[in-house]
Amino acid sequence: MSATPDAPDTLLVPDETDSELAATASRELARASKESVSVRLEDGTDLLLPRAVTPLLVKILTEIAQGNAVTLIPLHAELTTQEAANLLNISRPYLNKLLDNGTIAHHKVGTHRRIKFTDLEKFRTARETKRNESLTELAKQAQEEGMGY
Repeated sequence: MSATPDAPDTLLVPDETDSELAATASRELARASKESVSVRLEDGTDLLLPRAVTPLLVKILTEIAQGNAVTLIPLHAELTTQEAANLLNISRPYLNKLLDNGTIAHHKVGTHRRIKFTDLEKFRTARETKRNESLTELAKQAQEEGMGY
């Protein structure tokens, strides 16, 4: 597993060996999640990890075990329009339209736009909620019409 050159905080899709190691580590850490965890490095150094880190490590290892790439983004991070578009899985021109009409808050640094991760997450959550409500309504209508759903 390695980082992508343009996004060093993003790990590429793990290989089978990494996935198996992550699955084992995730299970062991999950058992110890109520305690501080001590980790021994290959050079013999013991590290005591903060209790708050353990659930995060379990989540990261679980995702890697399932073969998923993982990206860590601090809540205070400011993203470029391309990074934001990638996270939302939309095109950058479409994101620019959302920024232009004020759907997503942003600010400019010189001539470049920056989007706070928290604002992007707020938009993504609202969009997901609206999508789920629409799907629920469609399913309800299909059931009322006897469409077999």
